Amino acid sequence: MLLAAIVAAPVIAIAVAAMEPRWEVWRHLFETRLASLAWNTARLLVGVALGAGVLGVLLGWLIAVHSFPGRGFFEWALVLPLAIPAYVYGFVMIAFFDFTGPVQTWMRATAGPGAGLPDIRSYWGVVLTMSLVFYPYVYLLTRSAFAERGIVLVEAAKSLGQSPRTAFWRLALPLARPALASGLALALMETLADVGTVSAFSYDTFSTTVYRVWFGMLDRTAASQIALVLILFAAALVATERFARRRAAHTVSDARRTRRIEVSRGKRWLSTGVCAAVLGVAFVLPATMLVIWTARSVRAGTVASSYPSLVGNTLMIAVAAAVITVGAAVLLAYTARRLRSRRLRALTAVALLGYAIPGSVVAVGVLLVLSFADRIAGAALGSPPAFLITSSVVALLFAYTVRFVAAAYYPVQAGLARISPAMDESARALGATPRRILREVHAPMLRGSLVAASILVVVEVLKELPATMLIRPFGFQTLAVEVWERTNDAMWIEAAPPSLAIVVLGALLVGWLTRTGARQRALP
Repeated sequence: MLLAAIVAAPVIAIAVAAMEPRWEVWRHLFETRLASLAWNTARLLVGVALGAGVLGVLLGWLIAVHSFPGRGFFEWALVLPLAIPAYVYGFVMIAFFDFTGPVQTWMRATAGPGAGLPDIRSYWGVVLTMSLVFYPYVYLLTRSAFAERGIVLVEAAKSLGQSPRTAFWRLALPLARPALASGLALALMETLADVGTVSAFSYDTFSTTVYRVWFGMLDRTAASQIALVLILFAAALVATERFARRRAAHTVSDARRTRRIEVSRGKRWLSTGVCAAVLGVAFVLPATMLVIWTARSVRAGTVASSYPSLVGNTLMIAVAAAVITVGAAVLLAYTARRLRSRRLRALTAVALLGYAIPGSVVAVGVLLVLSFADRIAGAALGSPPAFLITSSVVALLFAYTVRFVAAAYYPVQAGLARISPAMDESARALGATPRRILREVHAPMLRGSLVAASILVVVEVLKELPATMLIRPFGFQTLAVEVWERTNDAMWIEAAPPSLAIVVLGALLVGWLTRTGARQRALP
């Protein structure tokens, strides 16, 4: 209860700060853009849900239960798009597919001046970009769910005269509903909180309006009130995710999960082609462009000499945040499994909303809470209030925990949902304490989920910009801040080296953690 209350405190502080009415702002929005903002936000969520959901489920099913050339490589490589910040990928997409980009220039030179593509700075462009960046959320969780029981379901369907396709639609996909719902919730919360990508595509949503009201009108109270709309969207996502897994079946993993379906030669190479195409567009293309721009920056002599310290700061804060956040998620999810407390469920639901709120809004909620703590500490020490906590790395780690606890919570919760409650009851009957059950029974079975949670938190911290900018201690620089400072001055070539460093560092962590998780799942 205490942990849930602490993590939920910044979100609650935002709601309290928004209680002061700003009727003139709402009147202006209602008369001008409120309906279009709601429509844009809603259809963006629907588009990303369809795009990321289809890609994630398709790739998860192919990797989990099929055998084809390159499957072992694609199993971990398909997670690599998580290493690319969405705002960086969006800029690469615009530079590559815009009217003056290389693709349309080649099309006009080949097929005539009338040839071209639809405008990339549109609804389809931002949906395509976000779907390619966020599908690994769905892929990671559904792949794990399909691997647990997919081949068993296919064999059962074949014994009844049914095809593998029937086994997928009627058995595997419904049973993977908790993992699918959790993955979609993560992807859509990330979509709600995104500002940089939608701004690059000139696609207005509630998140961009929060920034305009905050920094343009300098009205943080009105911005907090608009942020409450994002909280309502996030609450709807949380409620939908919980409803989707409410009646989920509990199954125990089967030893035959390492066996896979043998298909025809043509289908094997088709599967390889699908995985290669998605990986090429979602990761190889943007990474190659960043390498080219970085080479130009090196030749121009604009690469900063402080990059080693930037990499060290970024890696240190990301690993520390992952340890704290995943630990908090395990405690919250395990306690919710053991205790049917409505009060705890309500507090946890509020705590999970931080993932759907822009990082700058979360930062203000954190600053409100920690400034209050500073005043209490100053009073206890008999001195005027000082920035004892607010301007420290502790504040930054607290902000990351509030912002990304949902990214760790949902994979852990989905993993716990696949463990039968009968195992808990058997352990308790043998005299095991809840702590021992978690350590000796659940923890070994949650290794894949913990790896997924660690991947998500580390990579998200690597990419997080607004919260870092507002809360970081004086002089504490990260790669994301360096990218922002360069791009804020329209120095895109100069921004390529720190962007590439984020991608390389994230890709190494994603690859290592994913391959470690794959090896652990293969162990008996």
